[in-house]
Amino acid sequence: MERTLVLDTHFLEGAVSGKDMEKVVPLLDRAHSMLEGRNGPGNGFLGWMDLPKNTPECLVEDIVTTASALKKISSVMVVVGIGGSYLGARAAIGALSPSSVWKNVMFAGNNISGEHLLKILERLENAEVSINVISKSGTTTEPAIAFRCLQEALRKKYGHSGLRDRVVCTTDSARGALKKLADREGYKTFVIPDDVGGRFSVLTPVGLLPMAFAGIDISKMIKGAADMADITSTCDIDRNLSYRYAVIRKVLYDREKKIEILSSFHTYLHYVSEWWKQLFGESEGKSGHGIFPAACDFSTDLHSMGQLIQEGERNIFETFLTVETENTGCAIPHDDEDLDGLNYLEGRDLGFINRKAYEATAEAHFEGGVPNLTIAMPEKNAYYLGQLFYFFEKAVAVSGYMLGVNPFDQPGVEAYKKKMFRLLGKPGS
Repeated sequence: MERTLVLDTHFLEGAVSGKDMEKVVPLLDRAHSMLEGRNGPGNGFLGWMDLPKNTPECLVEDIVTTASALKKISSVMVVVGIGGSYLGARAAIGALSPSSVWKNVMFAGNNISGEHLLKILERLENAEVSINVISKSGTTTEPAIAFRCLQEALRKKYGHSGLRDRVVCTTDSARGALKKLADREGYKTFVIPDDVGGRFSVLTPVGLLPMAFAGIDISKMIKGAADMADITSTCDIDRNLSYRYAVIRKVLYDREKKIEILSSFHTYLHYVSEWWKQLFGESEGKSGHGIFPAACDFSTDLHSMGQLIQEGERNIFETFLTVETENTGCAIPHDDEDLDGLNYLEGRDLGFINRKAYEATAEAHFEGGVPNLTIAMPEKNAYYLGQLFYFFEKAVAVSGYMLGVNPFDQPGVEAYKKKMFRLLGKPGS
């Protein structure tokens, strides 16, 4: 096995002690037993646990081959989906692919903004395009609207038969509106497993096909997740860093730390934070329980949110997400006049300066009453991002069970939909 993620907890001193964590261990033992025994709430949606080791090589080859074929005929892929149907792919592509590549993967169907969709359609007029539409049912409002509009635009551009090579549907294996449409039109399909919920689907074709199109080595990502599955198989929090993170969160929650900020000094991790927000918010936020997941992009947000974090209400804790090895190749040049006073940094790489900004922030926030911990990836690559995805998935599963909620359902998300459908005059609403 290669190196693994590192969990640094030295800025939890005074907020989380060994005795505090020991008190939570019985809850963790029970959560672990339910998870591994497949007998807890939501046990029909635990397929994500086995994905890293059970994904067939033939499926990986099919995904890579399909992505390669799409790249030969299209310069742009539009990924149509919302929530878990796009955030994992967007997180991985933003983190790992050069900007010249990820700009050619566009995302639609994650909002109902007409202006946003029109801008996408305008850009596609002079591009060769393929579409990956992702929806288990095919009737989720936002992606269904986007796909209907995009499909019509591409039909005018390529003709009815021309769409067959350009549209891939990731959907249910046997039922639903999108599956029916794909069968009728002859579109290539990939299956969303019945036992994997949307926010846990990043290592299924939901995430893997867009990643492969963007040039990410999906085999290495799956390998990283598989290795993390081994690491997190034990209930020993001294060896299982995912469970240790979950226990720390529970101790802090019980001490009225109700908001967790995932903070990073790497702009390419922005959508990793967005993926994390959905994973934890939708999994934990039930029955009056749950830590509110927020995110900050530093050092930018230190100039907007830094004051509140440093001196505001002490109901927050912070998790920093860092990359240990980062040499940007961008150094501070010499200036004879030194009017900006930066010559003391001459020759320093921005990666080094960014690292010192993180270290200073973690220390300052701790001294200001914000306990914080750090999750560090040894390097920015597919293997360690695969580790990170699985790390968070395992942590939120036991976190939900420790809170006494089902971490695999989301009954509350239907409330706004019912009211929206009624206001829109949908039949039967």
